[in-house]
Amino acid sequence: MSCGQNKPQKESKTSEYKKVSCSFCKSEKVIKWGLRKTGRGKVQRYCCQECNRKFTVDDGFYRMRNHPQKITQALHLYYSGTSLRKTQEHLGVFNNHNCSYVTILKWIQRYSKLVGNYVDNLKVNVGEELMSDEMEFRTKGEISWFVDVMDTKTRFIVSSDFIKGRTIEAMSKVLKKAKIRTGEQVKIVTTDGMMGYATILKKTFGLHKREKLTKIKHNLVIASERGFNHKIERLHNSIRERTKIFRGFGNLNSAKTIMKGYEIYYNFCRKHQAINKYPYELAIPELKLGVNKWLDLINLAKNRKLYNKAYLNELGGVN
Repeated sequence: MSCGQNKPQKESKTSEYKKVSCSFCKSEKVIKWGLRKTGRGKVQRYCCQECNRKFTVDDGFYRMRNHPQKITQALHLYYSGTSLRKTQEHLGVFNNHNCSYVTILKWIQRYSKLVGNYVDNLKVNVGEELMSDEMEFRTKGEISWFVDVMDTKTRFIVSSDFIKGRTIEAMSKVLKKAKIRTGEQVKIVTTDGMMGYATILKKTFGLHKREKLTKIKHNLVIASERGFNHKIERLHNSIRERTKIFRGFGNLNSAKTIMKGYEIYYNFCRKHQAINKYPYELAIPELKLGVNKWLDLINLAKNRKLYNKAYLNELGGVN
């Protein structure tokens, strides 16, 4: 018997599930339809009153055999400094069924991409100064670079990427993304003495030699003359604490994903000692996360309607 042949539900009962829409026809006229037993516990099933099809809501863990708490715990342990194999050992102590360290790496890659695509489309409230710098790594024995742009007021990493070489084109993509996310808020961009930054800032932030025409000020800091950019160097020290045990990255795509996950961890899951807050609390005050921030971010990335639909529409560019 199809769900359309059952007795009509009360109006209040149907409106209770108005946040859930049908996976097939997108109708919001859905009712609960029992529970489905899975490897991670019982999952609520729904029935659509328009097309009579049954479905479960994809909360980011669809068809996953492990519980969301276990998966997000593994993500947090890894980016806190625990190796893959030690993370596996830790999970084995507190869970009945353990998983392979390779599975944990796949979780990291999967959810770093998922959450990264979501948070990259959120505009941020920043101060007047951004700092940009690069870190040297090894990928298959060859030199590669992690480029990041950080807001000095909120300590929020506005943009980052893992690139093969410090070319004008590759660096410009990182700075352009920072410009899109910050709009007209930035007045100063601080960098080190790399020769290409003047050209990059001209293409992305509107830097001009003439003071009347320039849109920003380029604060050039050369270590031998004026010391270091301490705020972003402190960020790099935190990154080195995590990556110093690496034997290099296996390939560029894997490096991009892992470092994207660290950016998410730094911005949303790690309290900054200098500001005594999570950077996102200052940069994106509208975003409210619970104790398990990885879990909330995954849910938001999968079901963006749960997070202030009007605000997301205002941002634009959210897929």
